[in-house]
Amino acid sequence: MGNQVTSLIRSDRSLNWQDQLSDLITDPEELLSLLLLDPETCPYSLEALSQFPLKAPRPFVERIERGNWHDPLLKQIWPAQEEQSKTESFVADPLDEQNFNPVPGLLHKYQGRVLLTAAPHCAIHCRYCFRRHFDYQANSPSRKQWDSAFSYIAEDSSIEEVILSGGDPLALSDRQFHWLMQQLAGIEHLTTVRIHTRLPIVIPKRVTAELLQCLSESRLRIVMVVHCNHARELDPAVADGFSALDAIGVTMLNQSVVLKDVNDNSEALINLNKALFAHNVLPYYLHMPDQVAGTEHFMVSDQHAKALIKTLHATLPGYLVPRLVRENPGERGKTRIA
Repeated sequence: MGNQVTSLIRSDRSLNWQDQLSDLITDPEELLSLLLLDPETCPYSLEALSQFPLKAPRPFVERIERGNWHDPLLKQIWPAQEEQSKTESFVADPLDEQNFNPVPGLLHKYQGRVLLTAAPHCAIHCRYCFRRHFDYQANSPSRKQWDSAFSYIAEDSSIEEVILSGGDPLALSDRQFHWLMQQLAGIEHLTTVRIHTRLPIVIPKRVTAELLQCLSESRLRIVMVVHCNHARELDPAVADGFSALDAIGVTMLNQSVVLKDVNDNSEALINLNKALFAHNVLPYYLHMPDQVAGTEHFMVSDQHAKALIKTLHATLPGYLVPRLVRENPGERGKTRIA
């Protein structure tokens, strides 16, 4: 067992980010072995795995406490039996995204901005993911199909911002990402690119010199929204990446999801927001979980979430208190809860 843990650490130190992305933990038995956990204590769901496979980068798994089923990082990636729960109000597409998908790879839900599904995959499968049932196969454009998305944006001068999402846009190679950024920079009325990503947290080596150069040379304003739910996700390697991005002028924000038994207490959220600010990342949104099939066990009530925000307001300066929001299909923006 000691050799397995040593191998996990060595993998993190010796491989580049693309090697690490190709060397994900996808077998729950391997994850259990590395974390010294008894499979009988909290069995995994074969049904959940068939619908949404396990994917966990080794650098992220290294931060999980061995032998602790209650670890907040483990809770986010473990395909628990509770995912088999069937509740009528929990559906595959709770945000009705299929009705805002005018061309492959592009979602146009809000005034002035569009979202591009830049990559059809993530480095990590968060079990509460609102796109765990999304049809990425139909929304992974070829170079030719990308032209349709760029033309759609170019023909609508009201669009000022493009949000790169997915999947995770930083799962693209540096070369492909640079090409995408060049195409967007060529659209005159665009001013901003917002990158929604988890990769600088789960695989810190993704913040490469090539990526930094691409972002620093773009004429577009770059906003990066990382996704961190718990302070334990932040380690020195993550901090180094954040510092490098901050140094080239990237605006750094964080969005979290309030999750039962992960961060649904004021201490966890206070520690998270303080830790983020220490690395020049400002809290942005605290999302209520979306009602996605298979995620009911992560739900918290509006009343509980509001109480958390009230405590944060009483404890933290206002700039460290995220906006508590929910996304409702058809609305012109996020719905503020508190």
